[in-house]
Amino acid sequence: MMIINLLGLLLIALIVWWFWLYKPQAVLANKNTVTVVVDNGTYEPSRIRLLAGQDTTLRFLRKDASPCAATVVFADFDISEELPLNKPKDISLPPLASGEYPFTCQMQMYRGALIVNENGE
Repeated sequence: MMIINLLGLLLIALIVWWFWLYKPQAVLANKNTVTVVVDNGTYEPSRIRLLAGQDTTLRFLRKDASPCAATVVFADFDISEELPLNKPKDISLPPLASGEYPFTCQMQMYRGALIVNENGE
């Protein structure tokens, strides 16, 4: 009985870490263009570092046939775009002020963030 309780607590701790505490390493945008692959329930990379005040193009490549993966939403910019399956879709973003801007699928199950700083760090 004690082993089952310990395994249950370990599983709860793992779930808390994965969904609320874990943040993948952010990728720095290179040459103002970043390719984001949509596959297996995630955006890869899901955290993207950008320089403030410069135009950026995000190129989404959707490999996941799930209906949830079909749309990407940038609520802060009022952008909602359909992503075709196995074809790249470019989304141009205007120059951004420093801050963190989330992007999601329409049901907010796929999640990502743009981290915008003056120095890109």
